[in-house]
Amino acid sequence: MAAAAAAASGSGSGSGSTAYSLTPWEVSFLDPLRVHRNALIVLNQPFSFPLLDRVWHASRWHACADGGANRLHDLLLSHDGRDKRHLFTPDLIKGDLDSIRDDVRAYYSSRGVRIVRDDDQNATDLMKCVAALIEDEKAERHVEQNTIVILGGLGGRLDQTVHTLSFLHKLRRTRKHTFVITDENVAWILDAGEHRIAIDHTLFGPTCGLLPLGIDSTILTTTGLRWNLTDHPSSFDGLVSTSNHLVPEEPVVSVKTTRPIWWTMELRPLAPRSRQAGEEASGERAGCCSPTAAA
Repeated sequence: MAAAAAAASGSGSGSGSTAYSLTPWEVSFLDPLRVHRNALIVLNQPFSFPLLDRVWHASRWHACADGGANRLHDLLLSHDGRDKRHLFTPDLIKGDLDSIRDDVRAYYSSRGVRIVRDDDQNATDLMKCVAALIEDEKAERHVEQNTIVILGGLGGRLDQTVHTLSFLHKLRRTRKHTFVITDENVAWILDAGEHRIAIDHTLFGPTCGLLPLGIDSTILTTTGLRWNLTDHPSSFDGLVSTSNHLVPEEPVVSVKTTRPIWWTMELRPLAPRSRQAGEEASGERAGCCSPTAAA
């Protein structure tokens, strides 16, 4: 899993001191060789092949949010002079379908991909894909949730970026492990409590940030950073820890926060995997949460 379950102590409030849960985190969904229960949602934003290759083969359920299918299709149509579309066939394309091109829709329909039109104007295409994942998990009757990995969502139009931040802020109440990744960053929400984040310095750094988004303020204590905080208030009206640095000698960053915050790390350039490894992983991928898998 990309993140281990929180300790059972839980968080609470009252007349006594606050008891926080301790949550260990490890970003393992960039390693396709690990055993994973990840669900990938591809948004309509640019991404590189090395990043797609890693997160795709580390996931067992794959969805494109409407125009995300265009991005997937076009990147793979002629990558390194080869058509690799058949190696990356999503389980689902869902949204209001106002962005997917006719040729892309026809291609994935010919591949047997579920293409679902949902005209609900009170939900975005990302929200519709998450809802579809939840329904597929119910059909699969598996107790453990998938870790959600969202490819895109932190660049492009500001209103769409804010939606990603807002939606995941609310989603944290029902989904413990949801990550957003681009070619520049990986980010997720640290809920109120204590967190230990395992750092792979070959993949991440040097910059990182602790962002008090969606809250009035929080109190932060950290270790493992170049500029640590000790019981320090953080808010948009005060200090925001941006452009902080991971310390190469520190394998773990600890964060204690009284309110939910966003944690973000810079993603170093990814080297392409070998052609043989990529094709073998594609051929061996087992479907997850699909009608066939659920039967």
